[in-house]
Amino acid sequence: MTTHTLADQRPRILLIGANGQVGWELRRTLAGLGEVIAASLEGEYGHAIDLMDAAALARLIHDSRPDAVVNAAAYTAVDKAETDRATAQRINADAVGELGVLLATHGIPIIHYSTDFVFSGTLNRPYTENDQPDPLNVYGETKLAGECALLESGAKSLIFRTSWVYGARGANFLLTMLRLFSERDELRVVDDQIGSPTWSRMLAEMTALILYRVLRGELDLEQMGGIYNLTGSGQVSWYGFASAILEASGLDSNLIPIPSSEYPAPARRPLYSVLDNTRFRQIFGLAMPDWRLSLDQCLEHLKPKS
Repeated sequence: MTTHTLADQRPRILLIGANGQVGWELRRTLAGLGEVIAASLEGEYGHAIDLMDAAALARLIHDSRPDAVVNAAAYTAVDKAETDRATAQRINADAVGELGVLLATHGIPIIHYSTDFVFSGTLNRPYTENDQPDPLNVYGETKLAGECALLESGAKSLIFRTSWVYGARGANFLLTMLRLFSERDELRVVDDQIGSPTWSRMLAEMTALILYRVLRGELDLEQMGGIYNLTGSGQVSWYGFASAILEASGLDSNLIPIPSSEYPAPARRPLYSVLDNTRFRQIFGLAMPDWRLSLDQCLEHLKPKS
């Protein structure tokens, strides 16, 4: 496979997980960089791909002949993963490692996403890329295993650790809150878990900006590859996030803050999983907006068009 640059012809970008909330945004942001080859489990936007099938993954790489890959596919059912470890391990770790090996052979770059859940949440400061991961749940364990597998594959890779992703599509906190505000007069929301809400559109736009520079040969991933934190700026609790959504939406509901102990779940969550984005800003000269600004913009996009 011959790698093209934007200077000679439109590169082929394979987007895996095109039907997810980040993948859906990436279909738009990557379109200006080249030919986007979309792949998802259902195949509604192009190619169907079952990440449980290693041979199918190899065929996809062979048939699509990409110049770059963006992997937005993941097993994200955090609680379900506690009893479905095999599937989470396969999608979040094994398939990622296999993908890395396939791409390393041809020198094809890949951008992959990981999570704040690789940390236990016991620090009293934002986590940096140098902090030791210590996941509390199967989801975090398998995402960490995927990071390690990709780095060990030898592929030219960028791994963006992100957190609390929301957007106009998929199952996420924002859409859940908007639905519940219209259904219930009172909601109890956890107030002792702190993180950084990240709009899927901002994550996709940052990805496109970085990939543009990779395809132009401006970024050498053998020197600059690896793990970077990439989240919305600032921090807030789930209760604080819900309060901001409620205020910005103009809906009416009574929010009651509660501790995590009053909302038991199969998977343990880190109480503090804020990620420090300093390295990303210093290396790439880019910064994510404050989470409040992104929330306002996202809600504006969700308003019905007159």
